[in-house]
Amino acid sequence: MSRARHARTGTEPITALSALRLRLLLSAVFAPLFVAGAIVFGVWWGRAEQGDAIGPDPLRVATLICAVLAVVALIDLVVVIRRRRSAARSASRSASR
Repeated sequence: MSRARHARTGTEPITALSALRLRLLLSAVFAPLFVAGAIVFGVWWGRAEQGDAIGPDPLRVATLICAVLAVVALIDLVVVIRRRRSAARSASRSASR
C-alpha cells in the first residue's frame, strides 16, 4: 500500500485527482488579466481626484482586489506546476522499475 498524505475516510474514490489541467489553464489566463487590471486601476487611481465621477477610494479598492487576486493566481500557478512536475517524476520512476 502506498503512503498517502491523508488517511482515507472511506468515502472518497481511490483514484480521485485534482483538476490540475483546469487549474493550470485558469491560473495562466487570469493571472495576467489581474496583473493588468491592477496596473490599469493603479494608474487610474493615481490620476483620480476627489471630484471625479469615480473617486480615488473605489479605485484603490479595485486596485487592491486585482493585486490580491493576481497574487493568488500566481501562487496557484506555481503550486500546480510543482504538482504536475512531481507527478511526472514519480510516474517516470514507477515506469522505470
